[in-house]
Amino acid sequence: MEITNQIKNIDTIQAGNSMYALAERLYPICRSITGNGVRETLQIIKSYIPLDIIEVPTGTKVFDWEIPEEWNIRDAWIKDDKGEKIIDFKKLNLHVLNYSTPVEETIPLEELKKHIFTLPGQPDLVPYRTSYHNRQWGFCMSHNQLVGLENKNYKVKIDSDIKPGSLTYGEFYIQGETKAEILVSCHVCHPSLCNDNLSGIAVAVHLAAFLTTIKPHFSYRFIFIPGTIGSITWLSRNENILKNIRYGLVLNLLGDSSPFHYKKSRRENTATDTILAYVLADKEGSEIRNWSPYGYDERQFCSPGFDLPVGRLSRKPHGEFPEYHTSADNLDFISGSNMAQSYLLLLDVFTVMEGNRKWINLNPKGEPQLGKRGLYKNVGGQSNQQDYQMAILWVLSLSDGNHTMLDIANKAGLPFNLLVNAAHDLEKADLLKEIN
Repeated sequence: MEITNQIKNIDTIQAGNSMYALAERLYPICRSITGNGVRETLQIIKSYIPLDIIEVPTGTKVFDWEIPEEWNIRDAWIKDDKGEKIIDFKKLNLHVLNYSTPVEETIPLEELKKHIFTLPGQPDLVPYRTSYHNRQWGFCMSHNQLVGLENKNYKVKIDSDIKPGSLTYGEFYIQGETKAEILVSCHVCHPSLCNDNLSGIAVAVHLAAFLTTIKPHFSYRFIFIPGTIGSITWLSRNENILKNIRYGLVLNLLGDSSPFHYKKSRRENTATDTILAYVLADKEGSEIRNWSPYGYDERQFCSPGFDLPVGRLSRKPHGEFPEYHTSADNLDFISGSNMAQSYLLLLDVFTVMEGNRKWINLNPKGEPQLGKRGLYKNVGGQSNQQDYQMAILWVLSLSDGNHTMLDIANKAGLPFNLLVNAAHDLEKADLLKEIN
């Protein structure tokens, strides 16, 4: 397969450096479920891949939801009685409660504390907090800093606005040989958090760029969306194409050094689930988890009204590492080499998806005469001669229109690509035909 040949040419160090550089470029931007931070992020992604950017106006009904007013922030700080900034949004945008209403006033410490969020159990870290649907203002700081504040008045300012605008998301479609699609989704709503989810964005962008260099069998659709409301919005606008989705993955938390974790789709037995189990089988420490309605956007894609074959791939799952949703999820927490490993793993996944087709034996009455078709000669030229001969026989035996190539690989215990190569040799010899 072309994808296999192209993967061999990848410089993993260069790929990792490029992904890290993208994360580094996106890190300072304050993102939310709406606003200019999302637009800026999508424009940067567009410099890597030809992204379509879609705006959905405030007030638009999307199933049981409605597109909210748009939030934008320009500056925010807390100053002490000497005019010194003790909190500065421009130095770390996590310092502001996401979707804070504007405020400018001087208040005593006791009043200020009502608007401060900390992590007492992790006293040196700044938490990430949001208030999308409950209008309020607030700041986030380390608990140690809060404890150290003197009992005096403080001036607070949040220069923000919440007003009618739109929700923005990005989409990139790659036309394959068939209309059947592989859907890849990642969220773009988190501010300066690297594993969650600049790593997912960086890996997805580079996967999409790679796929533009080949002629894939499947079509691919990459969507870069705000969490929850973004996937609900995308689904509401694209119900007509959902029947084309053959496989799907939500990508996040792909930049740390933990083993891979895959969360199954709602059905727990889709082709996506089977392929991820196969690819991760030899990855040390990897874990397959059953479906849960709690998580990221897989819960929207897999909701009962859609029930799409979409699972979620990450390294350490959300909420299970101490850096999650804190200032410690920074550029030091991820690495280019870890993202490169995630990238290569996903290319392996795509390779299996691309090759996981069904075939029909065109000469099923007895074993065909392979020698006169030159197939034994091909076998003799293989370094793994015996395995290749068995691959030929297994493909012929199970190509009855009911078994996928992955079914054959699991049954035969032979490498997937070896079986795919055998199938293509048999096709060239007019002994095999692919079926849809």
